[in-house]
Amino acid sequence: MKLQSILASLLLSLCFNVSMAQHKSIVYKTPKYEKEWMQPTVHPDRIILNYGADPRTTASVTWRTSADVKTAYAEIAKATAAPKFWRTSERFAANTELLDGSKVKDAGIVANYHSVTFKNLEPNTLYGYRVGDGEHWSEWIQFKTASDSNDKFSFLYVGDAQNYILELWSRLIRQGFLQAPNARFIVHAGDLVSTAHSEQQWEEWFKAGSFIHGMIASFPVPGNHEYEPLYEGQDDDLEKLSIQWRPQFTLPENGLNNIDELKETVYYMDFQGVRMIGLNSSEHREEQAEWLEKVLADNPNQWTVVTFHHPLYSASEGRDNKSWRELLKPIFDKYHVDLVLQGHDHTYARGRVSPKEYNLTSGVNKRDQTGTVYVVSVSGGKMYRLRKNGWKNWGAEQNRDGENTQLVQVVTVNKDTIHYKSYTATGDLYDAFNLIKNKKGPNTFVDLKDEAIAARYHNNTISYFDELPLDIKKKVLEKYPGFKIDKVSIREGKDASIYYDVDLEKGDEEYELKIDEQGVIFSEEKDN
Repeated sequence: MKLQSILASLLLSLCFNVSMAQHKSIVYKTPKYEKEWMQPTVHPDRIILNYGADPRTTASVTWRTSADVKTAYAEIAKATAAPKFWRTSERFAANTELLDGSKVKDAGIVANYHSVTFKNLEPNTLYGYRVGDGEHWSEWIQFKTASDSNDKFSFLYVGDAQNYILELWSRLIRQGFLQAPNARFIVHAGDLVSTAHSEQQWEEWFKAGSFIHGMIASFPVPGNHEYEPLYEGQDDDLEKLSIQWRPQFTLPENGLNNIDELKETVYYMDFQGVRMIGLNSSEHREEQAEWLEKVLADNPNQWTVVTFHHPLYSASEGRDNKSWRELLKPIFDKYHVDLVLQGHDHTYARGRVSPKEYNLTSGVNKRDQTGTVYVVSVSGGKMYRLRKNGWKNWGAEQNRDGENTQLVQVVTVNKDTIHYKSYTATGDLYDAFNLIKNKKGPNTFVDLKDEAIAARYHNNTISYFDELPLDIKKKVLEKYPGFKIDKVSIREGKDASIYYDVDLEKGDEEYELKIDEQGVIFSEEKDN
């Protein structure tokens, strides 16, 4: 009996301590980055690889240095196991572009960007390259050109990196590399950063991906957060594409280059039987729809994949891109687009959409739906809530969804089959399906989500949102009857004490409260 009492006491104590830990108010300490941390030097940094429109024979490399480096080069050779494979290398002079962001909001930078496009490469060949000014060189970095035939290959797809980039996106993109180290390119579906011109955030993005950016080609499209006004005090209607975008990416110029705002944001490439198309969902949508029709009408590839930022079928609360959906959905149906990869909503959703019956389904889901599979995903550390009714208001169904989870997708194309797998940042399989191309008629869809872990939501994962302790929450709601708590933020005061910023709302009435750890309201502001 004595032993049982001791064990019972220990168990009670453990439960109490766990409960206290779960409700303890913790202020997250964000890293501080000094300005010198992101300054360019004579040494090449931010090295990134992009394929050309024909990745069998063309690839580009771009990098950054201080403005002191006026002349730069790239050297390339076929890679072999011999360490001095560079004896067969060729040297190419780089195009150099000055980026003067010294007066641009959040930039404050002057740097030179250098780029070289390697042409007349041999298909299905491993190359090594390095970049520098003739004295200060990068390491040798390897990449492989696309094959002439429709050989099996994989690529990665990620939604918004955007927030906590170096802190949290780093683990996600590195997990993607672990899952598919031989991936040929990475699709970035917009909002790579949160503040368009922020030199710090772009530095975080490049450091988070590190060597991956230089050896696995990037296929990026801009999101709404890649657009902001250039100068403090300017209206939002004067927003411009991130000043770093065009200097740091060398992308195919086969899109709508007659429209300056769309240059290197709308483009496509053909990779081993897949036409990969990138759209800019923030600018000139009507013009892009006309261009897209032409690109799809003249498409010799077996598979078609399209990526852009704003989803046709929104996954999160309070969002609906109706005009974008009405513009693109008929085009996707007409040309039987296979897969659409999107971001923006900071949740996960995957499904197929009626009424066009282009798919034959097998596996778990027996509904016949359109052959286009739509996916929304998030890779960074910012999370939203799912729509309560999913896609039902649009006559559609989400076959798999999720909240509060960083995800990276591995898409493997093996001739007649697309194998899709979504992984968490810790390597668990979260979603999976196969899409099989039939010689005649619709695709066959095989839902494999039952092979994955259980669905993750805000109610069964570590809380993303800050919360009030239950006793303080009760006092607040008693003092403000009829109000609901919209948002809680835990803050640290000057004396290292903890307090809570609380937003209350009831109809059009809103209060902003500041509450100390004892539950005392020491600031109240009312907004009507």
